[in-house]
Amino acid sequence: MKHLIEKANTLMEALPYIRRFSGKTFVIKYGGHAMADEKLKESFALDVVLLKSLGINTVIVHGGGPQINDTLKRYGIVSEFVRGMRVTDAETMQVVEMVLAGQVNKEVVGYLNQHGGRAVGLSGKDGTLLLAKKLLQEVRGDDGSALMIDIGFVGDVVKVNTDLIIALENGKYIPVIAPIGVGPDGESYNINADLVAGRVAAALNAEKLILLTDINGVKDTSGTLLQSLSVAELHRLIEEEAITGGMIPKVVCCADALEDGVKKAHIIDGRMPHAVLLEIFTDVGIGTEITK
Repeated sequence: MKHLIEKANTLMEALPYIRRFSGKTFVIKYGGHAMADEKLKESFALDVVLLKSLGINTVIVHGGGPQINDTLKRYGIVSEFVRGMRVTDAETMQVVEMVLAGQVNKEVVGYLNQHGGRAVGLSGKDGTLLLAKKLLQEVRGDDGSALMIDIGFVGDVVKVNTDLIIALENGKYIPVIAPIGVGPDGESYNINADLVAGRVAAALNAEKLILLTDINGVKDTSGTLLQSLSVAELHRLIEEEAITGGMIPKVVCCADALEDGVKKAHIIDGRMPHAVLLEIFTDVGIGTEITK
């Protein structure tokens, strides 16, 4: 009986959040270990299907770096990176688009549909969903001066055309977006999935932007997990070098989304089963909530 009462208490804890978020939009960046472990794939699919069943519009933007690396290796193509960005020539871009828009996107769609969802896979080229331009990467010259270099078909989002996403949401579908953009001449661009998720969330005026990562969340200089912080505190942590490396673009993406109208951003550990539900529907949460 005690176990049943605990279940009832959990549902009661979730009730005010369910009421608050029904009819709102969440944008979730799906990547990392959560995409590689079979049990976590199932857990994520169930979380998303439940959110949709509760009336919460859920948009998924996925990554796929490890899958791209594996495929490039099979084709004998060696990748180079500049400050964490993959140098993407025409041959590499063909593989990136094939893996992201084909293999990975359809796998995510399949899991969602298998567990009761109605998911539809898209790339940014569908309906000109993600209009893009070439992204130049900044590096430092020998004299310390800033240089902007061309690293190929790596893009930045110019505009998100939300009509297609809204039409799918109104039809009770779950959009699943591969981070491939389309340029002014129809060329494909490889775009960072965190960046795409943030821009999509801003364009939709989303209630929440949720980034699934392979760490617990944002930590301070002593290594303590921060359950909540503001954008100003976020920038201070970068200056103090509590946030470094690959976490910097993630938190900057969250800060930009908040400045552009997203209500809250969350960085959570995708290695934990049902991470999305635990963050959204419990009083304490499991990761870091970021507010403007």
